[in-house]
Amino acid sequence: MKKQVLVTGADGFIGSHVVEVLVNAGFNVKAFVQYNSFGSWGWLDNVPPATMLSVEVMAGDIRDPDCVDSAVSGCAYVLHLAALIAIPFSYLAPESYIQTNVLGTLNVLQASRRHSVEHVVCTSTSETYGSAQFVPITESHPANAQSPYAASKVAADQLALSFYYSFDLPVTVLRPFNTYGPRQSARAVIPTIISQIFNGSREIRLGSTYPTRDFTYVTDTARAFLDVLNSRKTIGMELNLGTGFEISIKDLTFLIAETMEVEVKIVSDNDRTRPEASEVDRLIASSEKFHDLVGWSAIHKGKNGLTNGLLKTIKWFTDPGNAARYKAQIYNI
Repeated sequence: MKKQVLVTGADGFIGSHVVEVLVNAGFNVKAFVQYNSFGSWGWLDNVPPATMLSVEVMAGDIRDPDCVDSAVSGCAYVLHLAALIAIPFSYLAPESYIQTNVLGTLNVLQASRRHSVEHVVCTSTSETYGSAQFVPITESHPANAQSPYAASKVAADQLALSFYYSFDLPVTVLRPFNTYGPRQSARAVIPTIISQIFNGSREIRLGSTYPTRDFTYVTDTARAFLDVLNSRKTIGMELNLGTGFEISIKDLTFLIAETMEVEVKIVSDNDRTRPEASEVDRLIASSEKFHDLVGWSAIHKGKNGLTNGLLKTIKWFTDPGNAARYKAQIYNI
């Protein structure tokens, strides 16, 4: 009988996909979702009912230590994905990022230590590296937080590793590079481009288009969490998760337009542009360490893999039922 896994942030984009992967692998899942008065479980409301039969949903707040302690109780493993992730909003509300991403992580670590959790996987971000000082980016690349969001994640990562060194808590820090796919927030660049095209615009409003990113399809990312969970070799480590293929936002825009069989032009929108020194110019992952430890590699890799992932993403976002959930006419930070 599989032991129970707690997934924090299970109501989110990546978290909901991770829940599905875990259930399909035979785990019993406790899904920790953000409490709200609407009774919404976020994207878990769209997970097939048959999958949800193996999921216990608990609503709470990652910032509340008692809520988190109750959620961790009885779980052998914790996958910690709950976070505030929008970079533009971190310029406006930096304290909320400290409360959620740093103190929230502390609550998870304290509770996991208290309940003798067998493995804690904390989710990082490629933004902790800042603009690449060398490529591909390995785990030895220095941290260089260029936004309050990135700073909060650097702090959370170091806090997690400190619990490994100080208290022998079995922690792994998993660092995805730019996950995309169905259910992603409209604030992210790929849904932004798709939604504008689908709603009839041929002038795509974007911020900076010269930066490059390493995009990982969400099912590849979700599968990586399962691989880490099943491996004791990853404990005490930071691990990059990416494809090793980079593409500029400009080229990405035209690739999406080509895939959707339209012609577009890009219009610069100052509201979508990061402060100059805060922009991360280049991100491309080396996942060699991760591959060597657990055998993981992306299925959707290279330009062909990206195109295949974009086709699936476009199909999902252009389904009228899914499209209705987004406000494509506004810029959502």
